[in-house]
Amino acid sequence: MVLRGTFTAIVTPFIKDRVDEEGLAYHIEKQIEAGITGIVFLGSTGEEAVLRPEERKRIIEMAVERVQGRCLVIVGTGCSSTQETVEKTAQARALGADMALVVTPYYNKPNQEGIYLHFEKIVSSVDIPVIVYNNPGRTGVNIEVATLLKLAQLTSIVGVKEASGNMLHIADVIHTVCARYPGFSVLSGDDGMTLPALSLGAHGVISVISNLVPKPLIDLVAMALNGDFLGARSIHNTLFSLMKMAFIEVNPTPIKSAMRLCGLPAGPCRLPLCAMKTENQDKLAELLLQMGLACSSNVL
Repeated sequence: MVLRGTFTAIVTPFIKDRVDEEGLAYHIEKQIEAGITGIVFLGSTGEEAVLRPEERKRIIEMAVERVQGRCLVIVGTGCSSTQETVEKTAQARALGADMALVVTPYYNKPNQEGIYLHFEKIVSSVDIPVIVYNNPGRTGVNIEVATLLKLAQLTSIVGVKEASGNMLHIADVIHTVCARYPGFSVLSGDDGMTLPALSLGAHGVISVISNLVPKPLIDLVAMALNGDFLGARSIHNTLFSLMKMAFIEVNPTPIKSAMRLCGLPAGPCRLPLCAMKTENQDKLAELLLQMGLACSSNVL
């Protein structure tokens, strides 16, 4: 299968120190109403690393119950331990997730053979489609094109979320891996690189800003996939300042702040992430006002 379209890396809204289940349910419905292809739960945007095991399980259960097959349910299951990743992936599969998003092991910084063996172990242990997540900025190691080429041979590896920030690398993945394996999908992991990646032959995006503006992102991707790059570029230019602002500090701090300013359920981030710097809060608020999005004067 070729994954094509727009996928939202959804936030986990909090009320004080508990998961805001009503808020999460609200976001799921709004994403589906907008026409999203799939929702990624428990990724870095969803603050998976600071969730308790029982919270994690409940979020997957909620996702499957609420979505009811109306879009793809993708669950982030990656961590620094291969065995724990297998266990988390098996749990996601048992609870009804459609796919798993698995980041390269972080902190351990395995070599390329270790990366390959990590993913090989996961797909040989759990029968679920897996999207490889390449994010060297967070993991400390890049998945090389040759390694992705090997991974693409594994039946359950269906694509890569490419967040290397290196357009030459992304172009090489498309040129080398997709040419050999046409069923392998490349999804942009950076909102700002979505249009350039699509112009080279990528298949979609796993987006952060679509938490706030899903429909424009959906339209941008659909236009580009249909060859309307002028239309896609117009939307890109409209959203580009927001794409940059969403990463003015570490994700998901800015997007959750933006959502609160727009009156949407988000709550704070959990420690060790904390409130944005005052000057960045002011820049964000000003941009949202300029875009006609802000509708709340709540303190960030």
